[in-house]
Amino acid sequence: QVQLVESGGGLVQAGGSLRLSCAASGRTFNSYNMGWFRQAPGKEREFVTRISRSGISTYYADSVKGRFTVSRDNAKNTVFLQMNSLKPEDTAVYFCAAQIRLTVSTAPNDYDYWGQGTQVTVSS
Repeated sequence: QVQLVESGGGLVQAGGSLRLSCAASGRTFNSYNMGWFRQAPGKEREFVTRISRSGISTYYADSVKGRFTVSRDNAKNTVFLQMNSLKPEDTAVYFCAAQIRLTVSTAPNDYDYWGQGTQVTVSS
Protein backbone atom coordinates (compact mmCIF):
# COMPACT_ATOMS: atom_id res chain seq x y z
CA GLN A 1 0.00 0.00 0.00
CA VAL A 2 1.14 3.55 -0.63
CA GLN A 3 0.11 6.81 0.99
CA LEU A 4 0.14 9.99 -1.07
CA VAL A 5 0.36 13.57 0.18
CA GLU A 6 -0.01 16.53 -2.17
CA SER A 7 1.35 20.01 -1.54
CA GLY A 8 2.01 23.23 -3.40
CA GLY A 9 -1.48 24.44 -4.12
CA GLY A 10 -2.56 28.03 -3.58
CA LEU A 11 -3.97 31.18 -5.09
CA VAL A 12 -2.38 32.56 -8.23
CA GLN A 13 -3.34 35.12 -10.86
CA ALA A 14 -4.15 34.07 -14.40
CA GLY A 15 -0.97 33.56 -16.37
CA GLY A 16 0.96 32.56 -13.30
CA SER A 17 2.58 29.28 -12.32
CA LEU A 18 2.44 26.73 -9.55
CA ARG A 19 4.33 23.54 -8.88
CA LEU A 20 2.51 20.73 -7.14
CA SER A 21 4.29 17.90 -5.38
CA CYS A 22 3.03 14.50 -4.34
CA ALA A 23 5.11 12.59 -1.82
CA ALA A 24 4.59 8.85 -1.56
CA SER A 25 5.34 6.52 1.30
CA GLY A 26 6.66 3.02 0.85
CA ARG A 27 9.53 1.39 -0.96
CA THR A 28 7.79 0.47 -4.19
CA PHE A 29 7.07 3.92 -5.61
CA ASN A 30 8.77 3.09 -8.89
CA SER A 31 6.35 0.22 -9.47
CA TYR A 32 3.39 2.60 -9.85
CA ASN A 33 2.24 4.66 -12.76
CA MET A 34 1.27 8.04 -11.34
CA GLY A 35 -1.54 10.33 -12.37
CA TRP A 36 -2.84 13.80 -11.60
CA PHE A 37 -6.56 14.52 -11.59
CA ARG A 38 -8.60 17.54 -10.67
CA GLN A 39 -12.11 18.23 -9.53
CA ALA A 40 -13.89 21.56 -9.67
CA PRO A 41 -17.01 22.27 -7.58
CA GLY A 42 -20.06 20.54 -9.04
CA LYS A 43 -18.02 18.68 -11.63
CA GLU A 44 -16.70 15.16 -11.96
CA ARG A 45 -13.09 14.34 -11.30
CA GLU A 46 -11.16 14.70 -14.53
CA PHE A 47 -7.84 13.39 -15.80
CA VAL A 48 -4.98 15.86 -16.11
CA THR A 49 -1.85 13.84 -16.81
CA ARG A 50 -0.06 10.58 -16.11
CA ILE A 51 3.54 9.42 -16.02
CA SER A 52 4.93 5.92 -16.36
CA ARG A 53 6.88 4.10 -13.70
CA SER A 54 10.21 5.04 -15.23
CA GLY A 55 9.15 8.58 -16.05
CA ILE A 56 9.85 8.12 -19.73
CA SER A 57 6.24 8.08 -20.92
CA THR A 58 3.79 10.90 -20.23
CA TYR A 59 0.29 11.72 -21.41
CA TYR A 60 -1.76 14.91 -21.03
CA ALA A 61 -5.33 15.99 -21.32
CA ASP A 62 -5.82 18.35 -24.25
CA SER A 63 -6.88 21.12 -21.90
CA VAL A 64 -3.43 21.28 -20.26
CA LYS A 65 -1.14 20.15 -23.05
CA GLY A 66 1.70 22.59 -23.58
CA ARG A 67 1.09 24.31 -20.23
CA PHE A 68 1.52 21.55 -17.65
CA THR A 69 4.49 19.22 -17.22
CA VAL A 70 4.55 16.07 -15.11
CA SER A 71 7.77 14.57 -13.78
CA ARG A 72 8.90 12.21 -11.06
CA ASP A 73 11.90 11.56 -8.89
CA ASN A 74 11.85 7.90 -7.92
CA ALA A 75 14.80 8.35 -5.57
CA LYS A 76 12.70 10.81 -3.56
CA ASN A 77 9.35 9.03 -4.02
CA THR A 78 7.85 12.20 -5.42
CA VAL A 79 5.87 13.20 -8.49
CA PHE A 80 5.56 16.80 -9.61
CA LEU A 81 3.14 18.83 -11.67
CA GLN A 82 4.51 22.08 -13.06
CA MET A 83 1.62 24.29 -14.11
CA ASN A 84 2.31 27.34 -16.26
CA SER A 85 0.06 29.86 -17.98
CA LEU A 86 -2.68 29.09 -15.54
CA LYS A 87 -6.27 29.98 -16.40
CA PRO A 88 -9.30 30.51 -14.17
CA GLU A 89 -10.76 27.28 -15.55
CA ASP A 90 -7.82 25.41 -14.00
CA THR A 91 -9.29 26.16 -10.57
CA ALA A 92 -9.94 22.86 -8.81
CA VAL A 93 -8.75 20.48 -6.15
CA TYR A 94 -5.82 18.57 -7.59
CA PHE A 95 -5.24 14.94 -6.64
CA CYS A 96 -2.36 12.61 -7.31
CA ALA A 97 -3.04 8.93 -7.72
CA ALA A 98 -1.06 5.71 -8.05
CA GLN A 99 -1.89 2.94 -10.46
CA ILE A 100 -0.69 -0.64 -9.98
CA ARG A 101 -1.66 -1.99 -13.39
CA LEU A 102 0.51 -1.30 -16.40
CA THR A 103 -2.30 -0.25 -18.72
CA VAL A 104 -2.42 3.35 -19.83
CA SER A 105 -5.55 4.82 -18.36
CA THR A 106 -7.19 8.18 -17.84
CA ALA A 107 -10.09 6.80 -15.81
CA PRO A 108 -10.10 7.55 -12.09
CA ASN A 109 -11.47 4.09 -11.34
CA ASP A 110 -8.28 2.52 -12.71
CA TYR A 111 -6.15 4.17 -10.04
CA ASP A 112 -5.69 2.40 -6.76
CA TYR A 113 -4.41 4.97 -4.26
CA TRP A 114 -5.25 8.64 -3.86
CA GLY A 115 -3.99 11.64 -1.97
CA GLN A 116 -6.23 14.04 -0.09
CA GLY A 117 -5.92 16.78 -2.70
CA THR A 118 -4.60 20.33 -2.78
CA GLN A 119 -6.60 23.40 -3.77
CA VAL A 120 -5.52 25.46 -6.76
CA THR A 121 -7.34 28.74 -7.33
CA VAL A 122 -6.62 30.92 -10.35
CA SER A 123 -8.02 34.45 -10.26
CA SER A 124 -8.83 36.41 -13.39
